[in-house]
Amino acid sequence: MNYVRPFDPWKSEVCTCPFKYSFNPYTGCSHMCLYCYSTYVPRFYEVRVKRDVFKRLERDLNKIPRGSVISMANSGDPYPPIERELRVTRRCLEIMNSYDVKLLVVTKGDLVERDLDVFPKGTAVSVTVTSLKSAKVIEPKAPNPERRIEALRNVKECGFPAVLRLDPIMPFFTEDEALKVLEMCDFVDHVVTSTLKLRRDIISRISKALPYLAERYRCIYVEKVGNYLYLPRDLRMKILKRIEEKCEEMGVSCAFCREGIPFKSETCDGTHLISPSSQSDTVRSTRSSDSRRPPPSFQPL
Repeated sequence: MNYVRPFDPWKSEVCTCPFKYSFNPYTGCSHMCLYCYSTYVPRFYEVRVKRDVFKRLERDLNKIPRGSVISMANSGDPYPPIERELRVTRRCLEIMNSYDVKLLVVTKGDLVERDLDVFPKGTAVSVTVTSLKSAKVIEPKAPNPERRIEALRNVKECGFPAVLRLDPIMPFFTEDEALKVLEMCDFVDHVVTSTLKLRRDIISRISKALPYLAERYRCIYVEKVGNYLYLPRDLRMKILKRIEEKCEEMGVSCAFCREGIPFKSETCDGTHLISPSSQSDTVRSTRSSDSRRPPPSFQPL
């Protein structure tokens, strides 16, 4: 297969995603987030439409099992600014509507609400909101966070499961803002969250924008997990438990992404919210746990 591929970019024991496929209609992303994990992609900040994307998408959809879950997108955003004119993602959604697939849309783009009329019926939408007042510093070219929240609310009101991706939480910088984001998103069905992980290029970008914070990070990011530096486990647990406890107060399920720390939700990414039947008028029921990949054993990092 060319463009629809099994999802597991990190091949990491701390990745708890159930089995799903990944599809990106574009290569690259224009949000310029300081914490971006996908800048290993060549010319990453130059957004390009994938070659023959419609034809290759159909070819791949004919090869995967019926009822498969596809996550769109993971190493970019399906709603970059050029999508408003090009409508590539919208056409891909129209193609998917002809197939028996389930879809998890992952975006920072408020334009996602435009396409509610063409989503496959088995669709959930995950919108990333990491902060409010700090967004212009850490996500300088992403849409306004309040607009993203409004778009996610519209998703929910149209009957699709709504997932808040509160990711990543930057210690000593967005921890309190994360709780305010949660309060503004009390309507969602699920929250997935994680703490910031560092690579050399990420710390370099943070150093330019927030030099005092980068210096603090250099002192506390000491655990190596794969190609990333992690916060000490006890500090990560403290941060994540604040989010989990707030979600419990709100009656919303919560999970952690690539942390190696157990969570109570059925899945980390929210795919359990997608209807098992693509024929239902409103996406309400949860997926069977039989379709999940067995979680890894959790070991101290």
